[in-house]
Amino acid sequence: MADERDPAPAFDALLPPAMARRAEDVGVAKAAMETGRLVALAILAGAFIAFGAIFSTVALAGAAGSIPWGAARVLAGVVFSVGLVLVVVGGAELFTGNTLIVMAWASGRVTTGALLRNWAIVYAGNFVGALAVAIAAVGAGLPEAGGGAVGAAAVAIAAAKLRLGFVQAILLGVLCNVLVCLAVWLAYSARSTTDRVLAVVPPIAAFVAAGFEHSVANMYFVPFALLSASGDALTWRGFLVDNLLPVTLGNVIGGAGLVGGVYWFVYLRGSPPPRGAG
Repeated sequence: MADERDPAPAFDALLPPAMARRAEDVGVAKAAMETGRLVALAILAGAFIAFGAIFSTVALAGAAGSIPWGAARVLAGVVFSVGLVLVVVGGAELFTGNTLIVMAWASGRVTTGALLRNWAIVYAGNFVGALAVAIAAVGAGLPEAGGGAVGAAAVAIAAAKLRLGFVQAILLGVLCNVLVCLAVWLAYSARSTTDRVLAVVPPIAAFVAAGFEHSVANMYFVPFALLSASGDALTWRGFLVDNLLPVTLGNVIGGAGLVGGVYWFVYLRGSPPPRGAG
């Protein structure tokens, strides 16, 4: 077995120390990205995650009573992963994954202002992209697909999210973004598109199957249901205050603290920055 301190051969996957350095370099580049480009890529990422959410909703439509609950959840998770595959392989800026910029921040290569700028712009852009897809999907008649099964599944998904307690939503957000950022972290080891896809699918399938909460996915799931149906159970205030706020907090804790912070501590703490690093 090769010593993990040695650079991996060019044909092999990167080892964790090199992954950490790549994550740091990527964080520097993301934090310095020009605003117009950042906005466009953030909107794309919101739309990509929304496409995964559509695929997941369709997979669950009509499944109740005909497919075992666990099997249906796993299926929904596997198909949802297309969203992060599009982000990682196609190139886009996703808020939850960008919590890993904290690794470059902790090394002093990104300022607090640059970190928060990236998160704010990307979060807003993700919301625009996800909401635009939700509006387009409703306008295209997707809620009526399958004899109304897609709309019913969407409302059930959204209602379950809005029933969560505040602390519960935070914890589900923490667990979710641990897995999302681990998917991104594993993708940093990749040398090919196949590597990236294979790295992304299992962690993403796991978080969806377990019912963890992803802020950007919820920017599609709940508005789609709100635009598809009416009723006191689903409200914009309930979405923004009782779900999106705590889930976002949990996503930051899980991604920045439990993945980015831990891997920075293990592999980058005390190491000198690369030559020429700002």
